[in-house]
Amino acid sequence: MNQVCLIGRITRDPEVRYGAQSQTAVARFSIAINRGKDRNGNDAGTDYPNIVCFGKTAETVEKYVTKGMQLGITGKLQTGSYEKNGQRHYTVEVVADRVEFLSSAESGQRSGERGQYGAPGGGGFDAPAPAAPPEGFEEANEDIPF
Repeated sequence: MNQVCLIGRITRDPEVRYGAQSQTAVARFSIAINRGKDRNGNDAGTDYPNIVCFGKTAETVEKYVTKGMQLGITGKLQTGSYEKNGQRHYTVEVVADRVEFLSSAESGQRSGERGQYGAPGGGGFDAPAPAAPPEGFEEANEDIPF
């Protein structure tokens, strides 16, 4: 079984390209995942896995995902290699099947609160999403007690 589930903050805005012949969108980005603490209580560091997604998911990522947002990613690991200047390089990336908004970049909201575009519980997507936030939409007011 090859299944990956990650939660982290996006480190840079996604790069989106379109296939020359198929015109399929391909989005690439990385997320920062805190390793937690070691046995001595010291910070164990951070991992930065590369994420790639295709099609409608990639188009939605391009429209709504920005640096700093917390995302939930499910997908599979994929390895590869390429040669550059006569030297072999190996790659590992996560091919995302599903991407969920867990918080916006600006507010640092917790999971379960309203996401950047008002979707309760984070607004995950693995199918086409609306082209823009609904008409008249306003960011959630932090003073509301619920």
